[in-house]
Amino acid sequence: MPHLSDLIRRYTSLKTADLEWLHSLVSDWQLLADLSFADLVLWVRLRDGSGWVAVSQMRPTTGPTAFQDDLVEAVLPDEVGGVADEGERIRMASRLALIDRAWSEGRICREGDPDWSGGVPVREETIPVRRQGKLIGVIQRSTNLSSARTPSRLELTYLQSASDLAQMIAEGAFPFSDQGPLMVRSPRVGDGLLRLDRDGEVVYASPNALSAYRRLGLTADLVGARLARTTLDLAAAGDARDESLTWTAGGRVPQESEVEARGSTVQLRAIPLITEGVRIGALVMVRDVTELRRRERELMTKDATIREIHHRVKNNLQTVAALLRLQSRRLDSTEGQAALDEAVRRVGSIAIVHEMLSHTPDEIVDFDDIADRVIEMAAEVSSTEAHVTPHRVGHFGLLSALVATPLSMVLTELVQNAVEHGLGYGPGSIEVRVRREDAPPGAEEASGRVFIEVTDDGGGLPADFDIEGSNSLGLQIVRTLVVAELGGHLEIKPRDDGGTAVAIELPVDAAVEQTP
Repeated sequence: MPHLSDLIRRYTSLKTADLEWLHSLVSDWQLLADLSFADLVLWVRLRDGSGWVAVSQMRPTTGPTAFQDDLVEAVLPDEVGGVADEGERIRMASRLALIDRAWSEGRICREGDPDWSGGVPVREETIPVRRQGKLIGVIQRSTNLSSARTPSRLELTYLQSASDLAQMIAEGAFPFSDQGPLMVRSPRVGDGLLRLDRDGEVVYASPNALSAYRRLGLTADLVGARLARTTLDLAAAGDARDESLTWTAGGRVPQESEVEARGSTVQLRAIPLITEGVRIGALVMVRDVTELRRRERELMTKDATIREIHHRVKNNLQTVAALLRLQSRRLDSTEGQAALDEAVRRVGSIAIVHEMLSHTPDEIVDFDDIADRVIEMAAEVSSTEAHVTPHRVGHFGLLSALVATPLSMVLTELVQNAVEHGLGYGPGSIEVRVRREDAPPGAEEASGRVFIEVTDDGGGLPADFDIEGSNSLGLQIVRTLVVAELGGHLEIKPRDDGGTAVAIELPVDAAVEQTP
């Protein structure tokens, strides 16, 4: 489905500032749909002025929808006489007249009688969308009246609040240009609603909102109370209070805050109601987020525990490496010393991964830093006079711990093998070349690929070399990790200009297909 920005640029001549205003409106108009018990469709003028195009649509969660079909990208021409179906032509002509009237008169317009042409009674209204005194669109508000009944106090409050909010849209006072950042999951109408008067006193409290305040310790009725004072009195003594809580609970600024008391956490979102430049009251939506915050704290504790475990594993591995290094120095056998030194490097490569994981909340690491450290460590097996110069070309990006740990060992073995066998501990260069191809959006193949090539300019492979029959422990480790554990492909071949090239192709988890 095309995005709002795409439709605006494709069909209209609206400026960037107008587009941003519509973005803000659409991101928050679920509130108007729920308060109105109505569907909303945003119409804007076509670039050539020949009609209207629907660029966004919202259905209510508080009532039945008036439209089963999606109207986004539908075009409403100024001349509907060419429509063959008479019923459809009548509906389009009626809708066009109402939209044009709201646009030309700059005010909210309503049809006198419900429209029955679709089989159910629908009341149509149009709300002009204004920004800085300029009309930039029209909202069609359609209410399905098939389940109409005697409205309750809650429904009357909803409808009055919807009327005030619609008037703010028509005057250009909503959405708020100075609104603070909203939380990921802001309270909605059904979570709990408080209606305040201009003095900040509660004139209506929905059952859900009252229940949320009961969990904070409220024993009296909310109606008639000053919400800001009541909320501050309920806040847990000694707890650090949000400085913005007074302003939010008083409904004076469009922002969100939280209050904690008696082990419960309640999220508040204030929407001041301002018509003709005068503040007439506010809506405060309330949501009990106690369980959500508890789970977040548990996740934070879990993340901290996992990081601490990685830190301790790294320390233990370094201790093991130190013990192996100490044992190596006590051996008289050169072969035994070399074997222990190899074990030290293998343990060290794993320790590097756990060190990186101890600094990140996710089991995902930037493997470029790990690769550089592993390559440098593995190249240290050469003598100081040899001047082996390993370097990396390209980026690994972000990799999961399940890939990073075995891959670090693979690089250790390949670089060490290049120094020991390819260069024969002599001078030369080793290059680790990386190319990453992430899966395109919507691709059937969920995983991307990473291609790694480790090359040296040494003496090359023996004429009878066969990786399957090789008794080298390092190459056996590489083959097992690449093929069996990582599900990749391994190839070792001589270079045309001398030396050896080891090519590796590995799948990349789609969940971390991004480079830092």
